Amino acid sequence: DIEGNARKIMTVCAEAGQRYQADIILFPELALVGYPPEDLLLRQDLYLRCQQALNDILQQVGEYHVVMGLPERDANGIYNAALVLHRQQVIARYHKHAVPNYSVFDEKRYFAAGDAPCVVEIAGVPMGITICEDIWVDAPVQRSVAAGARVILNINASPYHLRKDAERHAVVRRHIQQHAIPLVYVNQIGGQDELVFDGASFVMNARGECVFQAPAFEEALYPVEIQIEGGDVSIAHQACAPVLSEEESAYRALVTGVRDYVHKNNFNGVVIGLSGGIDSALTLAIVVDAIGAEGVEGVLMPSRYTASMSIEDAIQQCHTLGVAHHQISIEPAFVTFLDMLKEAFAGLPVDTTEENIQARCRGLILMAIANKKRKIAMTTGNKSEMAVGYATLYGDMAGGFDVLKDVSKTLVYRLARWRNREREVIPQRVLDRPPSAELAPDQKDSDSLPDYALLDPILQRYVELDQGPEEIIAAGFDAKLVMRVIRMVDSAEHKRRQAPPGVRITPRAFGRDRRYPLTSGYHRHRST
Repeated sequence: DIEGNARKIMTVCAEAGQRYQADIILFPELALVGYPPEDLLLRQDLYLRCQQALNDILQQVGEYHVVMGLPERDANGIYNAALVLHRQQVIARYHKHAVPNYSVFDEKRYFAAGDAPCVVEIAGVPMGITICEDIWVDAPVQRSVAAGARVILNINASPYHLRKDAERHAVVRRHIQQHAIPLVYVNQIGGQDELVFDGASFVMNARGECVFQAPAFEEALYPVEIQIEGGDVSIAHQACAPVLSEEESAYRALVTGVRDYVHKNNFNGVVIGLSGGIDSALTLAIVVDAIGAEGVEGVLMPSRYTASMSIEDAIQQCHTLGVAHHQISIEPAFVTFLDMLKEAFAGLPVDTTEENIQARCRGLILMAIANKKRKIAMTTGNKSEMAVGYATLYGDMAGGFDVLKDVSKTLVYRLARWRNREREVIPQRVLDRPPSAELAPDQKDSDSLPDYALLDPILQRYVELDQGPEEIIAAGFDAKLVMRVIRMVDSAEHKRRQAPPGVRITPRAFGRDRRYPLTSGYHRHRST
């Protein structure tokens, strides 16, 4: 949203100048276009629009300095750039040195790497400009210090994952220990497709002490005072927001990702299928916290196998949260489909096909309501289920966004208990009863899957840490169980490729983070 971002930049600059008499105003990496812009960077018209927006911003830049990220292009390539604006002029520019090409980053697909430092004197202090990945390696900061920088300004679009804040602090502290120079770290906030950015901007002094910490997931303008005395540059201690618990951090990331996906894509609201189980219950709580109860519509779709407590618990949660809901039985559609398929199924035993038909009846209902009302259907599958393929294509996987796509089943329970810490939003019975898809008589997840307390650690090692079966077994897990889990993960790749996007909260999520071939014999003949 180039024009929208430009308006926000101009508004913030005006506030910073008037309210704080700021010398420097820092914006995140590629702030003018948003991060990551992906193949929009290959479009010529992107740069024309960026230039027009930059011209508009320059008209308002007075005595203060603005450090702002945007893409630049010349005859040698495209650069991830930071410009320094002052008195309606671009007075300096920096091209990102370290262009990452791992995890969710594809910058080498687009950007050429810069190699020249950028040190600008502002209010008598030489400031070195760096961009995001530049501080995860050594050379860019070393070049800035060698060029005379007394403070490092680092602008970022650093995606969130669990415990990322500790990683950032450790990386910055390593540079400070080496160079004894303060560093200001500014990060983007908000959801962008599957990525979520937590902000959590901070400042460290020349001793490696965190002297300012912005709250995570809260966009705002934060003043930082750099003091100059007798040639010495220091940063006094200021307010530091408390470190969030792992559960609160993950929950707020999910809320941010859902809120921005729904609002930025202009959906009228959200439709959620409510089963009375833990996944849909947590999804409902997150979505209500993200966009408000008035924007959420719950749909209960019982079948002949649905327990009465499932209906009761789903309705109770809707009442607690103030969510409008419908109850639409899938039984008429299920019976009709079985009758339609009777001849084609003649002589064949009942199996998971009939279970999948139920899930697809529900998917059709949810998508119909979403289409009619221009809302988005929110799916409720968790990472454990997505990993092993415990989900139905075009059934419970039908929808536009999956809140829990990167949340393991054991973390689902932790987040639900965290959300219930002040009042019972998710009925306690939902937390206590064994999880079930309720697609067959007395069905439980444990009929088809290992216990989640065993399954999730194996999945973490195989999916997130890329450990092979030998390593996992050596860690104490049963060999037959490990091989069974690996086979399930590998055979479900085609399902994950067709799954909706969802919020990334771990260092290795399904989607752009983990790309495996659909057709592969890699593990077919392996034994342990």
